[in-house]
Amino acid sequence: MGGCFPAGSPMDESRRRAWHALGLGPLWRQRAPDAQSAAASPSVLEAVRPPLSAPATGAGNSATPPVLGAVEAMDWPALRAAVSACRACALSGTRTNTVFGVGDERATWMVVGEAPGAEEDRRGEPFVGNAGRLLDQMLAALDLARGRDVYIANVLKCRPPQNRDPSPDEMERCAPWLRRQIELVAPRVVVVVGRIAAQALLRTEASIASLRGRVHAYPLGERRVPVVATYHPAYLLRNPADKRLAWADLCLARSAHDAQR
Repeated sequence: MGGCFPAGSPMDESRRRAWHALGLGPLWRQRAPDAQSAAASPSVLEAVRPPLSAPATGAGNSATPPVLGAVEAMDWPALRAAVSACRACALSGTRTNTVFGVGDERATWMVVGEAPGAEEDRRGEPFVGNAGRLLDQMLAALDLARGRDVYIANVLKCRPPQNRDPSPDEMERCAPWLRRQIELVAPRVVVVVGRIAAQALLRTEASIASLRGRVHAYPLGERRVPVVATYHPAYLLRNPADKRLAWADLCLARSAHDAQR
């Protein structure tokens, strides 16, 4: 299996360790694209349904988030403050912290996950713990780092109790926050990790296995932001044999990213 960097790309020790953690071997050389990889070319983006919209504002309902127009006018400080104060659903009553997002606010890469877990809820930062460490290794394999040219966020900003799956209503009410984050970052590519995040962003009920391996599109004004779906790091910890599939997805994301230059 080949790497997804041009021949002669530097191989520093950080990336070597990251590739080892992904089970990708100690040394990589660029290979010519085969027919299968050419068929997966990101030159044509697959259209998706329009993104989630803001819920309607109910009269006298202080728990409802701002209407979409108000969210679209927010800068980073205003958006962070609004998320911290959000009472749009019952999760606001059980959270310890909102988990807004972390990273480079002008990044060309964006990673979107499902929802905070217990440690994320405690620390107020997405993707910490073992799954977060593996995500950092995945980013390092692409010569990226948390806080450097990548922004990391979740579909939900509050932890569902017992780490249950988010409900459709919870995702709908949280959608304006994530959409505004994507608008502000304006990334060249979005990588969604896990079934629920992929289904929420792409407005589909398809399985992650059927969504990965293709470049989708997220409508954002006049732009169509490339979206690549892959397995969640927590899944990869339980199923390490699929790390190679995840690496193929990251290479596809790299191609989609570079095509936006």
